[in-house]
Amino acid sequence: MQKTLTAIMAAAAIAAAITLLSAPAAKVDAGPVAKPVEAAMIECANRPWPYLRCVGTEFGNQRVRLVAAERLAQ
Repeated sequence: MQKTLTAIMAAAAIAAAITLLSAPAAKVDAGPVAKPVEAAMIECANRPWPYLRCVGTEFGNQRVRLVAAERLAQ
């Protein structure tokens, strides 16, 4: 039982050390998004079909490929 607790404590100490060492040293600044970008993101997210949301925009998944229904029939 003592070996198990020692192993858990050692793993927790190693994880804490890695977390502290990999944390950014510089101050992180965050602010509101500009109004045109915010409006574009909201308009993009309000599309009715869930898989087409934001496709082809800078906010969407760039790896999605759209195939027209006419092409599937060939």
